[in-house]
Amino acid sequence: MLRRIIKIDEEKWNGCGACAKACHEGAIEMINGKARLTREDYCDGLGDCLPACPVDAITFEEREAPAYDEAAVKAAQAAKKAASLPCGCPGTASKAIKREAAPVQECAVTSQLLQWPVQIKLVPINAPYFDNANLLIAADCTAYAYGNFHNEFIRNHVTLIGCPKLDEGDYCDKLTAIIANNNIKSVTVVRMEVPCCGGIENAVKRALMASGKFIPWQVVTISTDGRILD
Repeated sequence: MLRRIIKIDEEKWNGCGACAKACHEGAIEMINGKARLTREDYCDGLGDCLPACPVDAITFEEREAPAYDEAAVKAAQAAKKAASLPCGCPGTASKAIKREAAPVQECAVTSQLLQWPVQIKLVPINAPYFDNANLLIAADCTAYAYGNFHNEFIRNHVTLIGCPKLDEGDYCDKLTAIIANNNIKSVTVVRMEVPCCGGIENAVKRALMASGKFIPWQVVTISTDGRILD
């Protein structure tokens, strides 16, 4: 059928991967360091990925393409969510476990942490690991709320954590100095849905503006029951 669908201009694309993260339907994947529209039937043609691209490498075009398959998208999203609970771990719902039942396989989680320390207040402004880094700035509760945090967020990122409600002062000046004085490729903010977590998101926004740099960034919100919210 003839319909509107996205087009990725590889000559403009800079490799940040922001489009793949912004595509909630999973139509875009990173393959060998390149963004690819791998499932045309997953692309709804609404273009959530367009504003995420810092170099305007994504546009709309009208051409022959399979119809958008909402049922397949929802099935894939459900499968991805199930995969985030490895080794038979229970989800976030509270359920009583009978002691006489067969034991649940223990989760073997490998740390993906690339550096130490991780607290925003403790990290230096300049460090070798900041060079060409994808920066993860997370509210510290998020790693407890979301079971697959290491694999989905910390992996391949330099990690900074903090709690704007408990820590004294504002993170903005420290984050501005880190971003301004290092070659940061991208910034991902992971926060909880609770209002107090808005402090860490606002600090990152102000730091990015104050740094004078144009860096791809995104915000991911975790619910109190451990889900990623759209």
